[in-house]
Amino acid sequence: MNYLYAFLFAGFACAIAQIILDNTKLTPGHITSLYTAVGAFLSFLGVYDNLIAKFGAGATSLISNFGHMLYSSALQGYMEEGVIGIFTNMLTKSSAAITGAIVFAFLLSVVFKPKD
Repeated sequence: MNYLYAFLFAGFACAIAQIILDNTKLTPGHITSLYTAVGAFLSFLGVYDNLIAKFGAGATSLISNFGHMLYSSALQGYMEEGVIGIFTNMLTKSSAAITGAIVFAFLLSVVFKPKD
């Protein structure tokens, strides 16, 4: 049942993004930024942790989870070190994902040739 909930939640979020993309003049970059901001806002409201508990990987694999990680890391840094902790701690939870994306993008660019 967990797989079904994860699939339905992620599919619903992607369907909303596709509807926005088809019916507005927003670009994929705008929608990515919007979902990141919504993830941070839901984390601020305390809702995103409940979404992760309910939908598991369906909530953690979306770009909105990046906003959640940024917000929760910045809040943790603020609680531990004050205002400077916001800046020094913001990317701690998401650094592995960012590094992985860079490394795998490099490896794939070495293996495959781009189309002209």
